[in-house]
Amino acid sequence: MSEPAPLSFDEALERFEPVMGFEVHVELNTKTKMFSSAPNAFGDEPNTNVNEVDLGLPGTLPVVNKTAVEYAIKLGLALNCSIAETCRFARKQYFYPDTPKNWQTSQYDEPIAFDGYLDVELDDGEIFRVEIERAHMEEDAGKLTHAGGSGRIQGADYSLVDYNRAGVPLIEIVTKPITGAGERAPEIARAYVTAVRDIVKALGISDARMERGNVRCDANVSLMEKGAGKFGTRSETKNVNSLRAVEHAVHYEIRRHAGILAAGGSIVQETRHWKEDTRTTSSGRPKSDADDYRYFPEPDLLPIVTDQEWIERLRAELPEPPAERRRRLREAWGYSDKEFRDVLAAGLMDQIEETVASGASPAVARKWWMGEISRMANAREVEPAALGVEPATIVELNKLIEEGRINDKIARQVLEYHLDGEGAPSKIVADRGLEVVSDDGALTAAVEKAMAENPDVVEKVAAGKLKAIGALIGPVMKETRGQADAGKVREIVLNKLGIEG
Repeated sequence: MSEPAPLSFDEALERFEPVMGFEVHVELNTKTKMFSSAPNAFGDEPNTNVNEVDLGLPGTLPVVNKTAVEYAIKLGLALNCSIAETCRFARKQYFYPDTPKNWQTSQYDEPIAFDGYLDVELDDGEIFRVEIERAHMEEDAGKLTHAGGSGRIQGADYSLVDYNRAGVPLIEIVTKPITGAGERAPEIARAYVTAVRDIVKALGISDARMERGNVRCDANVSLMEKGAGKFGTRSETKNVNSLRAVEHAVHYEIRRHAGILAAGGSIVQETRHWKEDTRTTSSGRPKSDADDYRYFPEPDLLPIVTDQEWIERLRAELPEPPAERRRRLREAWGYSDKEFRDVLAAGLMDQIEETVASGASPAVARKWWMGEISRMANAREVEPAALGVEPATIVELNKLIEEGRINDKIARQVLEYHLDGEGAPSKIVADRGLEVVSDDGALTAAVEKAMAENPDVVEKVAAGKLKAIGALIGPVMKETRGQADAGKVREIVLNKLGIEG
């Protein structure tokens, strides 16, 4: 039986209040796995980074990765959480081909971090506080690839399993129910996951690449009648792996729930899958509650005991919070809101910051990274940062321009040659003879030739239409292979015609 059609977003909000909750899984970038010495690496051949502990072979014993524990503590502190004095692992029982032990080692009733919050900044600068229930450690499952059909297990011809990811250290961040979001619920969803991603990236504990699954979000949505004060039944859209997809999934689920409830139906508590092509969700499986997993304490691992000295040492290593850093840089650079948003969208804040620190003005740094470097990166089908342009190169190029030795056009050529491996900008200018022609004799000859070939333009300039000089600068540039000093050309033309500039 098909579901009733979703309501429009506005119709849904007229009748219902959305309630959200998020479980964000962060893959840690430790060298080895959570409980074994197997390498923690992405992209290797299937089933090569796995050992007997990951496979749960008889007689094997897990050992906790200390670095992963420290990463978890750092993340808990960055999320304003309390850190547990003692915590322990538990076995979460379920059978699935990608969990070779038939249980997942996780934390249940004793997480390492709890009772925190994260203030997230929305598009208009408003701050919305998201309460954090817990952040706990666990291991990842393997990866199933379903061949044939839609790529889902339903209708697949067969499935392949890769255990390389089994046992990779994870931190799962669970929010408390988020209420009061109203029409901004989808935006808040995106902003929250963005803030978490930025934090783990700043901490250096994860590669934080959502397209690789380093950060994955399970988005829970329910609706309650306006004024009822009682939460509705939730659905959980699993493993959403882009920021926009999180926003769109919440938007769609609010509409879907509203359509069912408005038609007198009831919501099924289930997991759902996000379908990017249609921006809709599809049913997965009934959602289990904690009791269904038959948690019990992991008998092969001792409790983890923290102390204040250890916690304070890790707290001292925390970087500046990403949100505070953004506000500081935006103010220091003097960018408009749009300019700064464009920099963030391009992912170039770090490069611009490094370039400014190397001596360039914020305007110059932005001009190069958002302009020519981005254009060249796009032409080469790589990210701007992947071009390998050092901040010192930008500073040197700009200095050559300010000294009048090259112009903007030549500077762009120099950068191309630099990317081709010809060395520093100054060396390229010298080796290729690219320095701007400012010698009066050579320039005068080029100007006289241009004036002789364009008498109509000369008449306009003589009549006081000084903007027409631009029509003479072009031929002079061509004569000097683009190396003429445009200001000097203008000066010579005016002198020739006896006009004061």
